[in-house]
Amino acid sequence: MFTGIIEDLGIVTKLDKQQGNLHLTVKSTLTNELKIDQSVAHNGICLTVVAISGDNYTVTAIKETIDKTNIGDLQQGDIINLERAMKLGDRLDGHIVQGHVDQVGTCESVKEENGSWLYSFSYDASLGNVTIEKGSATVNGVSLTVVNSKKNNFSVAIIPYTYEHTNFKHLKKGSKINLEFDVLGKYIQKLYQARL
Repeated sequence: MFTGIIEDLGIVTKLDKQQGNLHLTVKSTLTNELKIDQSVAHNGICLTVVAISGDNYTVTAIKETIDKTNIGDLQQGDIINLERAMKLGDRLDGHIVQGHVDQVGTCESVKEENGSWLYSFSYDASLGNVTIEKGSATVNGVSLTVVNSKKNNFSVAIIPYTYEHTNFKHLKKGSKINLEFDVLGKYIQKLYQARL
């Protein structure tokens, strides 16, 4: 479980495809605090640390993860959002995030708004995911509050701190992003659909 509060920006240093798997090596200031078998969210994707070497660590994504996220689009040198799993007893500053990406969305626009930024995203609503006004959504692992919620799109307002300490500053119109919708909303939607 995660909170959606990004701890570090990692740099993709190596991508190695083996059969249906993708081994992703990342350089991070968090590496010396990691251990093998630890879960780390990478742009919101929960992956297990399988190797550590110096400032770099490696995780493996299987075909299911590659098919449902934007991890297959990563290139060497890309900057990714990183968060370690939450500890019991800590404050929950964001919202409950599982690290299980529901689908990939698209950045539709970025508007600077006198000291903050408004990002708008679209997604395929036929997959059963929903947002609600002032509810929570996770974009590339970042816990955010939804504004302008519609059937297949929503916006988020980004403060300067989030802009500087996440990879939001690299997003532009057309960027593919990982979306994890609110876990309570997903259960309610599933129960509602079952009653129809």
